[in-house]
Amino acid sequence: MKLVIYPGTFDPITNGHLDIIQRAVLMFDYLLVAVTDNPAKNPLFSLAERVLMIQNSISDKKNISIESFRGLLVDYAMEKKACAILRGLRATLDFEYEFQMALINRKLAPDIATIFLMTHEKYTYLNSTIVKEIARFGGNISCFVPPIVEQKLKEKFKPI
Repeated sequence: MKLVIYPGTFDPITNGHLDIIQRAVLMFDYLLVAVTDNPAKNPLFSLAERVLMIQNSISDKKNISIESFRGLLVDYAMEKKACAILRGLRATLDFEYEFQMALINRKLAPDIATIFLMTHEKYTYLNSTIVKEIARFGGNISCFVPPIVEQKLKEKFKPI
C-alpha cells in the first residue's frame, strides 16, 4: 500500500488544502493528513481544534486519516512507512521554500520522495493567514473555507 503524508499546520484548513486532499486521495492508496505545531508560527487554533476541523471537512473519504505529530517530518514519515511527502504549491514563492525543504528531507531520508501538487488556479492566492485576517475584520470567508472553519473563525473573532 502506498501511503503519502500531507503535512501542515492547517491553521485553519482552507479550500485550497481541500483541493490538494481531494486530488491526492485519487492518486495514492492512502493519504495521511499530518497536522503539526510549527514553533515558528503562533496558531490561532489548538492542535486538537485543527484536527477536528479537518476531520469534519473530509469525513466522507475512506482512504484517509488525520493525525497530529511533533518533531521532524521525515522521522514521522519513516515511522508511518510513508513512500512520499505531499506538498501543495500555489506559486513560485512556495516552490523555492518547498524545494529547499524537499532537498533537506531527501538528505535525511533518501527513501522518502517529495511530491509537489499544484492547487487549482482559483486558490493560488489563498492561504490561512489571509483567511484569518478577513475573518478578524468580519469579512465573508464562506468561499475560502469549509463551513466548520467559517463557524469556528466567527467564534474566535466574535465581538465582545
